[in-house]
Amino acid sequence: MRSEVIRIYKTLHTWTGLIAGMALFICFFAGALTMFKGELGRWAAPPVATPLEWVSEAQWPALIGATVAAHPAAARGFVLHLQPSEDVPAPLVWRDPPGRGPAPGAVFLGATLDQQGNPRSVRFQPTALGELIDQLHQTAGIPGRGHHLWGVYVMGAVSVLYALALVSGLIVLLPTLVKDFFALRPGKNRKRFWLDAHNVVGITSLPFHLMIALTVIVFAFHDQIYDGLQAAVYGDRPIFGERPAQDHSATRDPGELLSPAQLSKRLAALSPSFQPREITYSDVLTDHARVRVAGVDPGHMLRGADRGFAAMDPYSGEILDTAYLPGHEGPWTDIVITFFALHFGNFGGAFMRWVYFLLGLSGAFLFYTGNLLWIETRRRKQRRGGDTPVQRRVTRAMASATVGVCWGSVAGVCAAMVAGKWLHGVVESQSALYMSAYYSVFLASVAWAFVAGPARSLVHLLAASAAFALAIPATSLLAAVLPSSPAWLHTAPDLLAVEVTALVGGLLLLVMTRRTARRVRHGSRDSVWASGTP
Repeated sequence: MRSEVIRIYKTLHTWTGLIAGMALFICFFAGALTMFKGELGRWAAPPVATPLEWVSEAQWPALIGATVAAHPAAARGFVLHLQPSEDVPAPLVWRDPPGRGPAPGAVFLGATLDQQGNPRSVRFQPTALGELIDQLHQTAGIPGRGHHLWGVYVMGAVSVLYALALVSGLIVLLPTLVKDFFALRPGKNRKRFWLDAHNVVGITSLPFHLMIALTVIVFAFHDQIYDGLQAAVYGDRPIFGERPAQDHSATRDPGELLSPAQLSKRLAALSPSFQPREITYSDVLTDHARVRVAGVDPGHMLRGADRGFAAMDPYSGEILDTAYLPGHEGPWTDIVITFFALHFGNFGGAFMRWVYFLLGLSGAFLFYTGNLLWIETRRRKQRRGGDTPVQRRVTRAMASATVGVCWGSVAGVCAAMVAGKWLHGVVESQSALYMSAYYSVFLASVAWAFVAGPARSLVHLLAASAAFALAIPATSLLAAVLPSSPAWLHTAPDLLAVEVTALVGGLLLLVMTRRTARRVRHGSRDSVWASGTP
């Protein structure tokens, strides 16, 4: 391959990687955590002040009837949870006021039956930890409001650069791919070691990264894609069909509803391996009454966690729509679900979730090391017997930004997890609590990185990340020892795994802090990672 071709692609790889790298670090770090979004939501959910009893399957019809009679607004839409969970305080919940779609910070009501069969209800606000992590994953923390956040569009554009960086990086490496593929050469030449590590991680995970880049582009701009299809293909015909206008006047008797067990039985006749988790009821007092039975099927890919579902008529039991029922999708829906499942890791059970978790962390490592390599490449080296050279301002600025953004996001997420337990109830809005905790730490970290310089701030922010990570299991341990403390501890095995993972991560960050501090003190004086570098 001609040297000028390699040089062009190396330049393309460098600048597309630099522009996209820090935002992608945040997205991949948060994306790794989203593999256990459900567990994190349960872990962060505080126990309700007055716990509600969970009802048996035989009591589900009575619970629905009593709730609709006592709270007519709930008939617009409510969810019956078929299995208890730490983040769901009652078997039947609905939004107050009723509504559909995402509602960050919304208040919900939960209902159950007491021992005498009378309805009891409690107001609660779902934990916003999953909301924070999901927003960081989709937008890299770029603020905005609305159904489609501005950060989503930004990350769509960033993913175009990301795809270019992947392809150009592969072309740059091709001439030495066989010789250097698994080469890891530790030693005094730190740049060579980081380059080897960067190449190994990049090549071994290349199919995963290409899939992520392409699916993000589709997810970010799907509205524009649909608009184009509407104009070019469908014309006046709707792509997805039109929802008929609905009359919300009460015309049906909720006592005639089929029981949830009957609905599940009829669905099981169509799909025996499908495992229902929840049933969402809509407009049960009208002629447009519908239910959506959602759950999982271990043998199929899913659009999202617990997102396989079928639509049914709650009065007749007729199955109305199986477009998203695992194993019964049409060919086009199957393609869409495959894209979602490959991006979110919704297949292969717990094993694949851990694989995606590690791939997400390795992706964050890839972008971090890419910035380190650029910084080292532009370092002015000290000549023999000469004074320490003054490093370029742009190099020091990139080093400070890399440290502040990358480790600030790690520290911010860990700090938000700790704040959620200690400050629950102090701030009225759970969403505001988590967002404030994250952005306060993140912005302070970025500011400190520029004030203290890249070398000192790297040690400080690694130490802060370690401290916040270790504070997660420490908080839960304190809650177990002192039940009167504001914090709490859930003892389910999969939730204790959150504590163990935070402990391991905190200890690894401590090791990184110690080694980085040694490098800052005793490393080459002409590096931006040395204390006192001009």
